[in-house]
Amino acid sequence: MSSPSTPSVTLPGDTSLPSSTTQLNQLAIGFKNSAKYTVKDFFRLPEKTMFRLSPDGNYVAFLAPFERRQNIFVQKIGADDVVRISEETQRNIAGFLWANNNRLIYIKDSGGDENFQLYAVDRNGTNARDLTPFDKVRIQIIDDLPDQEDELIIGMNKNNPSLFEPYRINIVDGSFIQLAKNENPLEPIDQWITDHEGKLRIANKLVDGTTNVLLYRDNEEADFKEVLKTDFRTSVQPLIFDFENPSQIWVSSNLERDKSVIIKFDMLTGQEIGTPLFGHEQVDVSDLGYSRKKRKLVYVRYNFQKDNFHFIDEERAEIHRLLHEKLGDIEINIASSNKAENKFIVRTFSDLTRGAYYFYDVVEKSLEKIAEISPWIDPSDMVPMQPVQYQSRDGLTIHGYLSLPKHSNKNLPIIINPHGGPWHRDSWGFNPEVQLFASQGYAVFQMNFRGSTGYGRSFWEKSFKQWGLNMQNDISDGVQWLIDQGIADPKRIAIYGGSYGGYATLAGLAFTPKLYACGIDYVGVSNLFTFFKTIPPYWKPYLEVMYTMVGHPEKNIEEMTATSPALQHEKISAPLFVIQGANDPRVNIDESDQVVRNLRARGIDVPYMVKYDEGHGFGNEENVFEMYEAAIGFLKKHLG
Repeated sequence: MSSPSTPSVTLPGDTSLPSSTTQLNQLAIGFKNSAKYTVKDFFRLPEKTMFRLSPDGNYVAFLAPFERRQNIFVQKIGADDVVRISEETQRNIAGFLWANNNRLIYIKDSGGDENFQLYAVDRNGTNARDLTPFDKVRIQIIDDLPDQEDELIIGMNKNNPSLFEPYRINIVDGSFIQLAKNENPLEPIDQWITDHEGKLRIANKLVDGTTNVLLYRDNEEADFKEVLKTDFRTSVQPLIFDFENPSQIWVSSNLERDKSVIIKFDMLTGQEIGTPLFGHEQVDVSDLGYSRKKRKLVYVRYNFQKDNFHFIDEERAEIHRLLHEKLGDIEINIASSNKAENKFIVRTFSDLTRGAYYFYDVVEKSLEKIAEISPWIDPSDMVPMQPVQYQSRDGLTIHGYLSLPKHSNKNLPIIINPHGGPWHRDSWGFNPEVQLFASQGYAVFQMNFRGSTGYGRSFWEKSFKQWGLNMQNDISDGVQWLIDQGIADPKRIAIYGGSYGGYATLAGLAFTPKLYACGIDYVGVSNLFTFFKTIPPYWKPYLEVMYTMVGHPEKNIEEMTATSPALQHEKISAPLFVIQGANDPRVNIDESDQVVRNLRARGIDVPYMVKYDEGHGFGNEENVFEMYEAAIGFLKKHLG
């Protein structure tokens, strides 16, 4: 993947590097908590969460702790008895759903390796089965087939770790059949889409590494035919088949426009139909909700500062109006419904609370609280997340969120917290990390720098090959804006982030060393050359896209050397705390090892926390507690 002259620094996974337990304990001890809430208050597992109704509406399933891991519990509506139906003790269940009225499925990985496997169990806890007992195979849910009780359609990279193929799997006996092949690594299919009857009708093929080809067929016996060919910068994302015309679909499209809109698309002509159903001047729109029972669209949801709804169905709009009348000024989402769509699980939340779950009877218009997610946290003790914006040095408007500690808004110690991805975005809502930092007296600033998703194609494209350059400048400009506003104490600014945010942390310390008093790198990329060498196999079809967006390790050696913090480590002088999961499939442990080894060789003390049962971000409760206690101790030591 790279030429012999490509810079390389270390061998991965050097177990001699991690800090001693004593050193990390000293950091945690440095966190002498004088606040009302502890780390455990913010990060302990919820008592109950992720409520889901059975298709008949007679049972509810939810996640709750068992042996410090999230497991599935089932309760009959109106009854007191609760049955735990899973017994995972090594890893949290990552997600679950009702496959039919009697059987549930769930997914989990091992030690953070992200090779998610599929499991099934009856609602009384019997007949448990590992449906995909394959080593180093990752599954994805394509269609839960709500009208076919004993089957699902899943994707698996069983035949080739780089390619996912669709299978119809029986959730009772584990038998499966392959529905289509994905054999050409030069023209991989990276998406499979079914119609309302669960028929595999649409696929997306990647050609020459950067060209998307939308494929369509009238039925599963027909061959796929090319419909539309576009550069990867153009997105025509299928969302929902039209209910009246089976050859037309609703898409989120930025075809010949900057912002994605919701519009109908003809799969026979390869053209959009009519005018957009909904669009927004400042953000992309890609979330379209529909009623399976009524066979109609019900809402469009988009994210501008907060989540916003545009209702298409008057009946759903009335339900939301009645819920707000009962619950007040708080964010409301329908988390689950029965098949008849007359019973809903309602989830509330805000920036001050994780919220609660309610059971809503549509016919009776009755609302009953089921559970508070974190009842030990008082919303009046939390701090608001304020939407803000500022200008970059080259004239872009950068949106973000500012959270200030209680009773203080000037000359503050502040944590700059760039998000991961980087093709992702920060959003408004309850963030336990932000609230923890604010409870300790720190302001927190999160910015959606160029490349953050949701702000249109042009804003995204301006991030191409700008790691450590204009993307980093957007972060630095945000810091300067805080200083100019008198909010930040220029001598007490830290930078902390995970994944790409970890890269931005290292880049900030290396390329703008006078800006930050310290930094915390959490599973961050440090060397763009070795990063490309260790990506997971299912990312390989996107290598050409990543070369365009990040840089090519053979054609852009000089630029990538200059923007790889591990190769510019001599510029880092501020205190640094590094955190890594040993099983991380996205950012190999080598990325952190390099930084720690190079800095320690220069006599810089770098506390290094490695967890050997974690991957790309910590999931096990005890590790999360230890990480944040050490992080707060580190910040107290270097920011005061």
